[in-house]
Amino acid sequence: MNLALAYGGRDEILDAVRGFLRAKAAEGANIHEVAESVCADDLREHLYAPDLPEPDLVIRTSGEVRLGGFFPWQTVYSELYFCDALWPAFREIDFLRAVRSFQLRQRRFGR
Repeated sequence: MNLALAYGGRDEILDAVRGFLRAKAAEGANIHEVAESVCADDLREHLYAPDLPEPDLVIRTSGEVRLGGFFPWQTVYSELYFCDALWPAFREIDFLRAVRSFQLRQRRFGR
């Protein structure tokens, strides 16, 4: 389980791009070389927690049907589950419903 407090997904991506560009500049690369060669793995290395695996399931509590900027890079192929319970009232049965919903899905990973 990962909790992100005072987290902004856009900020994380911007910080990753800045970190990547600073690292490339320190190596002496020019902007044109960098622009032509950058790939997703390059940026992933500069995320806040690059070693965390991408989540298979994201459970959104509170009845909101949006992610609200939560891990936009990492959740691109995650399955989403929305629950009306607020986080403090989230119960074991709510969790089990989310897991059951996940088990019934056919994951396609963007295909």
